[in-house]
Amino acid sequence: MIKRTLALAAVAVAAALASPFAHAQAPEKKDVHISVGGKPAFYYLPLTIAEQLGYFKDEGLNVKISDFAGGSQSLQAVVGGSADVVSGAFEHTINMQAKKISMIAFVQMGRAPQISIGISKAKAGSVKTAADLKGMKIGVSAPGSSTNIILNAFIGKAGLKPSDVSIIGVGTGAGALAAIKSGQIDGTSNTDPIMTKLEMDGSVKIIADTRTMKGTEAIFGGPLPAASLYAPAKWVKENPNTVQALTNAIVRADKWIAKASATDVAKAVPAAYTMGDAALYMFSFDKVKDAFSTDGFIAEAGVKNTLKMLATYNPEIKPAEIKLNETFTNDFVKKANAKYK
Repeated sequence: MIKRTLALAAVAVAAALASPFAHAQAPEKKDVHISVGGKPAFYYLPLTIAEQLGYFKDEGLNVKISDFAGGSQSLQAVVGGSADVVSGAFEHTINMQAKKISMIAFVQMGRAPQISIGISKAKAGSVKTAADLKGMKIGVSAPGSSTNIILNAFIGKAGLKPSDVSIIGVGTGAGALAAIKSGQIDGTSNTDPIMTKLEMDGSVKIIADTRTMKGTEAIFGGPLPAASLYAPAKWVKENPNTVQALTNAIVRADKWIAKASATDVAKAVPAAYTMGDAALYMFSFDKVKDAFSTDGFIAEAGVKNTLKMLATYNPEIKPAEIKLNETFTNDFVKKANAKYK
């Protein structure tokens, strides 16, 4: 009897050691609410992959994802207390610190914004430089979102102010397509696969492109951390095991995407995300794949470049007063990479 008990104990120990979750501490908060703005966009693909492939569940989490029209609205959901974590653009952590609200990004999904600026076919001939956008109606996913921020920075380099163009929220789906095709807007700053579809249709001419690292560096002089998971600093401090679990799931998704083919991705996402054109969706993925993080790390050089970019057009951003080390951490990502090599 004693030998049998010892044998069973040995088997249990061996099984525990073999499990990748054996040494993980239980999340303080198993039910986590994540807000996102435009989830079907490739910009948030790692979030969708972590959800669809069960990575959040593997980490002991029950994740609810609420989708909004744009990143500014998903941010407000967390600021207002109706969600716990934002899946959104890193630059919002800097913008919020300038407003005395402490947010911290803890894992990266995109190392480049994946945002393009396109001018409608009817107006393209009159646009030679960013300065020519003055007075035009430009669509963005939602006012104040990352699509709006990239547009502001782009025209700011040409000496224009955000008020020199009219901003119209059009979302990241069918509404964005309709707005261009109907002439409601003169151009749009948006994400893929919408931008590739408009480009392939001949509906827009791309004048700025951050879908690759090379394109991002050409416009902004270096990398720009893009989609990430971020949350109030207080929430991160109070729920370290939950944050670690979220980070583990996203890092797994980042690594999966790095090795995935366009076909793999098309099969993994909900069918509606392909907008009825799987071939175009896969073509679009290949155009933006370079922009995804491969390991979840947030590069300090990119963080500094983001601050520089924001300060070019936003007078509320005073670089000397921003504490960049309080806008992000790689502590959780380091542990996630040790777990998922």
